[in-house]
Amino acid sequence: MKQAFTGTLALAWVALSRDRIQLPIWIVAITLFKVFVLAAWNGDLTDEELLSVTQFYGVHPAMRLFGLASGPTLGAYVMSRGFVLFAVLIALMSILFVVRHTRQDEDTGRAEYINSAVVGRHANLASAFMVAVGANIVLALLISLVFIFNDLPVAGSFAAGAAYAGVGIFFAGVASVTAQLAATSRGATGLALLALGVAFALPGIGNMLGQVDEEGVRIISSWPAWLSPLGWGQQMRPFAEDHWSLLGLFGFFFVAFALAGFYLETRRDIGKGFLPEKPGPAEAAPSLLNPLGLVWRLQRGAFVGWAIAVTLFSILFGAVSGDIDALLEELEEWTDIFERIGGTDVMIDAAFVTFVGIFAAVIAIYAVQVLLRMRLEESDGPAEPVMATAVSRQRWIMGYIVNSVLGAAALLLMAGLAMGISAGVALDELGTWVSDLVVAALVQLPAVLVIIGIVVAAFGLLPRRVGLIAWLVLAVAIITGPWLAGILDLPEWAENISPFSHAPAVPAEAVTATPILAMLAVAIVLVGIGILAFRRRDIDLPAG
Repeated sequence: MKQAFTGTLALAWVALSRDRIQLPIWIVAITLFKVFVLAAWNGDLTDEELLSVTQFYGVHPAMRLFGLASGPTLGAYVMSRGFVLFAVLIALMSILFVVRHTRQDEDTGRAEYINSAVVGRHANLASAFMVAVGANIVLALLISLVFIFNDLPVAGSFAAGAAYAGVGIFFAGVASVTAQLAATSRGATGLALLALGVAFALPGIGNMLGQVDEEGVRIISSWPAWLSPLGWGQQMRPFAEDHWSLLGLFGFFFVAFALAGFYLETRRDIGKGFLPEKPGPAEAAPSLLNPLGLVWRLQRGAFVGWAIAVTLFSILFGAVSGDIDALLEELEEWTDIFERIGGTDVMIDAAFVTFVGIFAAVIAIYAVQVLLRMRLEESDGPAEPVMATAVSRQRWIMGYIVNSVLGAAALLLMAGLAMGISAGVALDELGTWVSDLVVAALVQLPAVLVIIGIVVAAFGLLPRRVGLIAWLVLAVAIITGPWLAGILDLPEWAENISPFSHAPAVPAEAVTATPILAMLAVAIVLVGIGILAFRRRDIDLPAG
C-alpha cells in the first residue's frame, strides 16, 4: 500500500510549479474580493439598520435563496450576504485544480509519462489532494485575517474561514471521484459542476422552506439545507453561534470521496472512465468537417451547463424584483449606490442595470474559457496536425472566436429573457420587462467582445502568457466595472477602465449607438491584431 503513494511529495512540488501563477491568482483574487466587500459594508450600517435588514431577509422567503440570517451583527450580515458567492468560487478553484492534475493529465498523455517513472499508482491523485487542501487552508487563513483586520470577532473570523475551506476541500474530493467516472477532463469538470449546482440549490430551498424566529433575525432551515456542503457552512453560523462541530461533516465526506477516488483509480485503465462512452457514428457529421463545428462539438457540454446555470440564476434575480424597493427603503446607503450604478433614482431600473451587468461579467468568463482552449490545443499538440491539413490558421482560430462570440450572445439572450419573464410575472408587467431586459442584456455584448478581443490579441502575441493576461484583464474589468466601482466608490477615471462601464444602462436609459460602435471597433481591431500575429508566429508547443 505504501508503494502506491511513492513520489507523492515530488509530484506535489511539480503541481505547485505548474500552477505557480494560476493558484496564487485564485487565492489573491478571492482574498482581495473579500477585502473590497468588507470595505464596502464595514461601518456603513448602524445597529438599527443591521436589525432592519436582517429582519427583511428573514421575513421574505425569496431573499433566503441567497443567504441564511443568523443575527443582527455585521459579521452575521456579511456571511448571510456573501457566503454562497465566495463558497462557490472556492469550490470552483478546487474542482479545476484537481481535474487539471488528474484527468487532464490523462487527456494530454502526461499521466503515462509520469507513471513510467518511479511513482505509485495513487501518487498523482494524492499530490493533487495535498496541494488543493493546502491552498484552501491558506485561503481560509487569509480570509480570517481579513475579517479580523476589519474588527470582527476572532473566533467568528476563524469559523468563517474554516467554513469556506470546508466547502473547497469537500469539492476537491468530489472532483477526485468525477475524474474517475468521466473519460475526459471536460466531462469530469461538468459532473463536478453539476454537483456544485445541486449543492447551491439545496440550501436555498431549505432556507425558503424554513422558519424565522419571533424577532425575525434567525432562520431555522428545513432539511434540504442539511444535504449540501454549502448548507453546512451556513449552519456553522460564524459570528453568531460558531458551530465548529460541523467541520466533522466536511472531513468525513472528504475522506469518503478521497477513498472512493483511490479505489476507483485502481479499477480502471489510464485514459478510461467508468461512465460508458457512447460509440460514435461510422462517419463524422458534416459539421465536424470545419473548425467551427469541431469547436462547437468540443465545448457544447460546457455551454449547456452554463446555459442552465445562467437561466436559473436569472430567474432567481428576476423573482426578487418585487422586494427591491422595500429593501432599499431600509438601506439609504445602498440606494445611493444603486443610483450611481444605474444612473437613475428609479430603484427597480437601477437594480436591473446592476443585475444585467453582473451577468455580463460572468458570461465573459465563459467566453474567455472557450478562447483559452486554443492555448491548450496548441501546447498539447492537437492543433498542429489539424493545421497541417487544408485548414488554415485563420480558419482554425476563427472557429474559436465565432463560438466564443455566439456563445456569449446566446447566454446573454437567455439571461435577459429568463430575468424578464421572472420579473414580469413578479411585477405583473410581462411584456414590458421581457423586451426591456432582453435589450439590456444584448447591449452588454460589445463589452464582452472587447474582452474577447484582448484575449485573442494576447494569444497571437504572447501565447505562453495568454492565460495570465486573460484572467488579469477580466479581473480588472470586473473590479473597475460599475457594480464594484459603485460599492467601492472608485474615481470616475478608474471606472472608465472597464468596458462594462461604457455599455448603455438599459432599462434606466435609452440605447445609444456611440459607445456600442466604439467598443465594436476596438474589439474588431484587437481580434485582427491577434489573427495577424498568430498567422506570422511559430506554433508554440511546450505545455505549461
